[in-house]
Amino acid sequence: MKKHKLVTGIVGALALAASAVIPVSAAEKINVGICVSWPGYAMLKVAEEKGLSPDLDYNFTVFEDPIGGHLATAAGQIDVYMCTNDYTPLIAERGTDVVNVAFTNPSYGVDHIIFSPEVTAENIKGQKVAAPQAYIGHLLMGLMLDSIDVAPGEVEWVNLNSDEAVGPMMSGDLAAAYLYEPWISKVLANRKGAYSAIHTADPAMLKTGIFMDVIYMNKNFIKERRQTALDVMKARWDAVQYWHDHTEEVNKLLADFLQWPEEDVGYVIGTNGKYFEGGIYMYDFDETARVCGALDGEPPFGLRNGSMVDVVTLINEWWVKLGLMDKVVDSSGAVDCSLVSDLVTSGYRQSISAK
Repeated sequence: MKKHKLVTGIVGALALAASAVIPVSAAEKINVGICVSWPGYAMLKVAEEKGLSPDLDYNFTVFEDPIGGHLATAAGQIDVYMCTNDYTPLIAERGTDVVNVAFTNPSYGVDHIIFSPEVTAENIKGQKVAAPQAYIGHLLMGLMLDSIDVAPGEVEWVNLNSDEAVGPMMSGDLAAAYLYEPWISKVLANRKGAYSAIHTADPAMLKTGIFMDVIYMNKNFIKERRQTALDVMKARWDAVQYWHDHTEEVNKLLADFLQWPEEDVGYVIGTNGKYFEGGIYMYDFDETARVCGALDGEPPFGLRNGSMVDVVTLINEWWVKLGLMDKVVDSSGAVDCSLVSDLVTSGYRQSISAK
């Protein structure tokens, strides 16, 4: 009995000694915010599930509230935040601890302005139009009105999200509404004569760069954990590469994560590893680097090399036209391309095409 205890004690002591000599390093925790359930925002989930960044431990929060996610990022509760570019001018104006570090993908026709039957450019003045205030639908409605020489004040605005606008569009209470799928199809199928007046795959809309998904980061996260921030960026585009190479597998993974039908994921992000017309177009890393001005060459769809700040300024100008902001501010402090530049300097490259 005593011999057994002695052996057990020796084994235990050796195990403790071994653990002291060979420490087990824990993965570094990263708080990732996703502003709404959307496939384009979930690439870091792919990095997690496929072991592309084993030294990083991702904690995901899906907000379904873009403003709430921005507030959490500004407060340091979220390190990395995936959302739309439309909030960047407000970050610049308010000077919060958040920066836009990369463009990731433009809307490639997923966003539409739908007109009710009999509504035209000539008779829309004075009628009700619906769009969610302060989001891309607000901007798209503004640009559509501008294209037909109608000033924002010449229509009656109703603050509705796409799902909320379907009923009023069906009943004829709205002249026009910002919609995306599946609501576009529902309205067009059930309201004879309704039609799409403009969408984000229109070359004129793509060229603005306005309708873009982006990556935000907390400034203190970048300052205090810069190498980790770089690792997150690399992991995100490594995940894009994995999606390109294993599209069907990843689309199923994203559907499980977001609790979406798998088919719907394909209708947004595509099944060819690059884009879906009527959905989004996924920037590879080189395209993102060109928009940042960190790599030679022209970005897609007529954007200028190094035009990130210009795009944010254009959004700012539209927010002034639409009454959301009072003036155009210097947006350079709300954009930080240094992480992308560092990856370019390190030799990281990526160019993908549709399969």
